[in-house]
Amino acid sequence: MIGNFFMYASSLFTSTNLAVAQAAGTPGVPWWVWPLALLFSTFLIGIVAALAGVGGSVLYVPIVSSFFPFNFDFIRGSGLFVALACSLSAAPKLLKSNLASLRLVIPLAVIASASSIVGAFLGLSLPQSILKILLGLLITGIAMLFIFSKNSEFPKIGRPDALARYLNIGGAYFEPSSGKDVRWTVWRLPAGLVLFSGIGIIAGMFGIGAGWANVPVLNLLLGAPLKIAVGTSMSLLAITDTSAAWIYLNQGAVLPIITIPSVIGIMVGSRVGVKILNTAKPKSIRYIVILMLLFAGLKSLLAGLGWG
Repeated sequence: MIGNFFMYASSLFTSTNLAVAQAAGTPGVPWWVWPLALLFSTFLIGIVAALAGVGGSVLYVPIVSSFFPFNFDFIRGSGLFVALACSLSAAPKLLKSNLASLRLVIPLAVIASASSIVGAFLGLSLPQSILKILLGLLITGIAMLFIFSKNSEFPKIGRPDALARYLNIGGAYFEPSSGKDVRWTVWRLPAGLVLFSGIGIIAGMFGIGAGWANVPVLNLLLGAPLKIAVGTSMSLLAITDTSAAWIYLNQGAVLPIITIPSVIGIMVGSRVGVKILNTAKPKSIRYIVILMLLFAGLKSLLAGLGWG
């Protein structure tokens, strides 16, 4: 056991040296500049993500991979921990206030977690040029989703399907704006399980979490109220991203020099973003996020094609 520990420590030290050497190889830039720049950048990403209501990792991976000289595998591994940290900080409060339902989380998490492991292995086996092309297409598609999708606060649904009734999925939460309890349930759960298997593969492959996809599927397809969709999505990430993150960690693709400043920056930034949320204009922030996603997506696509 001690021997395995020293082997792991040696492997981690070697990988860290490689990452530092890669950063230090940038002409005229000392290696320590990059972790500090990463801390500051993720702080800003955390603010914007909190204001726009999106997961930090969906901005983190394309932006960091576009502007920082770290290996793409290390960035994707850290991206999962960024999403995981945000989820773990929010999930307990959401469950306590009935804005997330374990009866809905568990079946979706089982499917998404299993498929995220497949996605993680797939992502680590594909060439980085192919992954960057696919990431560029995905991020550009997410930007389009933000432009054209319109969430429904209280969607109208039909009769719950047999699976949703068997699992007794539903509940109630207090809505301050109306001063009443809102009762809810879902339908089309089998179709949702199929989509969440695909979402899990994407989350594990690119390390971007899946909040951008979880919320529309929960809200528009399954018919969960918007607050339940957001709360359930955050709780789902705590399980789904953990499964994929272990694969990256076991393969040596999670480095403290990248992950620690990223998690600290995103957590502090998100807290600041939450505090200024009341005075910010959501529509303006949404446009900023869309522009950032389009820029990062196109840059990743060009880099994968060897044109940037």
